[in-house]
Amino acid sequence: MTTPDIKFSPRRIGAIVLRHLYLMRSSWPRVLEMIYWPTVQMVLWGFITLFLKGNSSYVAQASGILLSAVLLWDVLFRGQLGIALVFMEEMWSRNLGHLFVSPLRPYEMVISLILMSLIRTLIGIGGAALVAIPLFHYNMFDLGLPLIAFFLNLIIMGWAIGLTVAGIVLRYGLGAESVAWVAVFAIQPLCAIYYPVATLPGWLQPIAWSLPASHVFEGMRELLLQHTFNTTHLYWAMALNVIYLTAGIAAFLAYFRAARQRGLLLQIGE
Repeated sequence: MTTPDIKFSPRRIGAIVLRHLYLMRSSWPRVLEMIYWPTVQMVLWGFITLFLKGNSSYVAQASGILLSAVLLWDVLFRGQLGIALVFMEEMWSRNLGHLFVSPLRPYEMVISLILMSLIRTLIGIGGAALVAIPLFHYNMFDLGLPLIAFFLNLIIMGWAIGLTVAGIVLRYGLGAESVAWVAVFAIQPLCAIYYPVATLPGWLQPIAWSLPASHVFEGMRELLLQHTFNTTHLYWAMALNVIYLTAGIAAFLAYFRAARQRGLLLQIGE
């Protein structure tokens, strides 16, 4: 059986292109994502360059300071992603409606997501920290008890963001799932991961200080550079996290209530 001779058709190409253009037009997260990644990378590395330009000996002052920053940042990222991905897996498998026709309560779902995020983060970060010991001769666990405080504050902030993201995806459908990847990186340049808050422009510094992560990374640098644990940063991070986590849980429950009222739990899609 021979294949029919089908001629080249610009119209068919145009139909495919138009299909995706219409999809983009109806889904603002897709458009935001295209602009977002290059912009965030440019801003982040711009601030890193400004800081290192006047502090060329920064890395040599404390062994492993950048490795600590990377690993602790991943705690925040994995904490947020752990909640968002576990929730979206239920949506991808069309299982969300089945879950909520059972006696499962929304707050029980929140607790389950938090526990799964904790397990996934411990596995991921624990493995990476162990690999860093033979490869780079750096043991993150040498930070001691402050490491527990840093870890808890970062993962709690990640939970707050993850619950908000899960609520947004529940309310607006899987067309908004890119928010799960975009949300946490939107604040990355403001978290003072690789440079002090003082590196940021003056008008951005109050915003940075309103983030628990900024206090954690400032505390981490002070511990590694000056060998002192600044409890003021710890208290600020804890107080802000109470607000953030409360707001994240409230946002998820509010989005869930709106989705249930609109009958969206059984109509998850783009």
